[in-house]
Amino acid sequence: MDAKATPFAAPVVEKLSVRVVVDSVYERFLPKLEHSMAGIEHVGAIPGRQMTTFAAEWGLSLHLASVKDGASAEYLLDFGYTPEILNRNFDLLDIDPGKLNGLILSHGHRDHFGGLDGFVGQHRTHMRDDISLYVGGETVFREKWIGQKGKKPVPWGAIDRSSLTARNVQQVCCSEPHDLQDAFTSGYIERNSFEDVSGGTLVEEDDDHYTEDERAGKLVTDQHPDEHATCYMIEGRGLVVISSCGHTGIINTVRTAMAVANTDKVHAVIGGFHLGLAPNEYVDHTLDELELINPDVVVPMHCTGANFIGKMRERMPDKLVASNVGSRFTFGV
Repeated sequence: MDAKATPFAAPVVEKLSVRVVVDSVYERFLPKLEHSMAGIEHVGAIPGRQMTTFAAEWGLSLHLASVKDGASAEYLLDFGYTPEILNRNFDLLDIDPGKLNGLILSHGHRDHFGGLDGFVGQHRTHMRDDISLYVGGETVFREKWIGQKGKKPVPWGAIDRSSLTARNVQQVCCSEPHDLQDAFTSGYIERNSFEDVSGGTLVEEDDDHYTEDERAGKLVTDQHPDEHATCYMIEGRGLVVISSCGHTGIINTVRTAMAVANTDKVHAVIGGFHLGLAPNEYVDHTLDELELINPDVVVPMHCTGANFIGKMRERMPDKLVASNVGSRFTFGV
């Protein structure tokens, strides 16, 4: 199902909490941190669950909870690499699947959809009957392949769409900006900055070739047309942009969201920026552009990379907030 394109007015909320359900970092002993523009809550020992702990893995999943006029809306954005880690942390965080208004997938890479089928399988009976999965376009469902120079590409899987349909999870394609309850998705991310499209998985351009030989000849680099950001407008603070992976460029992502929301004020930029392997000059250029955008808070996660975080700590230390599995960041406080 395609979401209908309509004249867009970004919804505004009073408060937003972002909880890290899955990421690649979990440190049990963290100092208490404060920031003038965000509430920060790190979780070490889990009350009443002293015999177990959170688990970290490569991938990302975020629980989003907003408040507007006394009513709340909740979404789960991305689903990590495996259902075992997602379901484990989801349970330890005591998140109620019955309160989820919807599910959102940022793009079609396994480290973001890998836990989806197992999560739905475990929690579907507790979710609302009309639960939907919001994606950035039909191409998100294509098989992905990992290619290495001089080696035969290997399959990286695809979302099990038939399983979602069988469990009555409607798939809504949002190639245009889409208004969710309290949140909105960016739609197609425009590529207008210096940034390259990164994270070169391979995809089939056409679906009418099925043999391995034919498939090998049809694989091309994925340009991520279906990647989209999840965004919120916080009353009195500005725009929060959640870029789960940033394959199309974090600057492109933020600027697209700003244009959709018709705002110049960015309150926070959160998520993966896909700069782990980027050259120093590229990282520096990204920071130059981010300084011009001037967000109040930046919370790098997942694939952002230690180099970017280290350089940001030198250049914009007052804006940088560290993330951890179990952490909750609250905006509009």
